Amino acid sequence: MVDRVEGTVREFGGRVQEAVGDVTGDAKTQAQGLYNQAAGQAQQAASQLSDVVKAQPILSSLVALGVGYMIGRLTS
Repeated sequence: MVDRVEGTVREFGGRVQEAVGDVTGDAKTQAQGLYNQAAGQAQQAASQLSDVVKAQPILSSLVALGVGYMIGRLTS
């Protein structure tokens, strides 16, 4: 739960940072804002995935096994 809140805060901070970059015309600040938004969204997604794995461990294991099998077949 903490990761999800941190991700949301980081995403919001990135939006603010991007807006400041837009207003000041600073491309570096805009890029950092976009990076922080993406990092915040990734942190939220990882937290949600963790919650799903904890709630459904057997199904998650079967999905991971299937994905691993498919990757193995595609790369061999």
